[in-house]
Amino acid sequence: MPALAVAAAMVLGSPGAQAEALRLMAFGDSLVHGYGLAAGDTFPEQLEAALRADGLDVTVINAGNSGDTSAAGRARLDWALADDPTAVILELGANDGLRGLDPNATYDNLDAIMARLDEEGLPVLIAGMLAPPNLGREYGDIFNNVFPRLAEKYQAPLYPFFLEGVAFEPTLNQADGIHPNAAGVAEIVKRIKPQVVALVKTARLAEQSQQTN
Repeated sequence: MPALAVAAAMVLGSPGAQAEALRLMAFGDSLVHGYGLAAGDTFPEQLEAALRADGLDVTVINAGNSGDTSAAGRARLDWALADDPTAVILELGANDGLRGLDPNATYDNLDAIMARLDEEGLPVLIAGMLAPPNLGREYGDIFNNVFPRLAEKYQAPLYPFFLEGVAFEPTLNQADGIHPNAAGVAEIVKRIKPQVVALVKTARLAEQSQQTN
């Protein structure tokens, strides 16, 4: 078991910490929701299975909605928070880039989401996105900087590119060349899992601190 997983398992297994599974909300678009995938193959389902295989008592909530832009995600955030998450993976912005939307508006929407999550005291892992190369270097530079800026402002961990190792790999994507297939999702889970384990540990420590105060 990786060192981060061992550390998190120790935290999750400490006295008084086993009352219920930690609720990790994956909040995003079709990449989270599981466009074109069978039951069991979506990112939240594969991630939960991987975490539980490491002995971590985590339920991953699928709060993805296919087609969502950052603005649409911002509009439905309060509804999603009704699921009472303990921590959040924020994956939004891909549709903004595909549509060539103003990166400054994307930043403002994601900033509002982060501010709301911060207000709720929820640890967040930001899953970044890269602009499509056909939109040009100037657009790409501004868009790609949205996620590091947010991570710096909120002192939040950043996974720089959600589709790292999967984008433009035909064997890991569906016929549209955009959405990962089941094998592609497995690759995403493998790559992002160390940071998710660290997020789980942070969330559980924060939860235990609240219980003792």
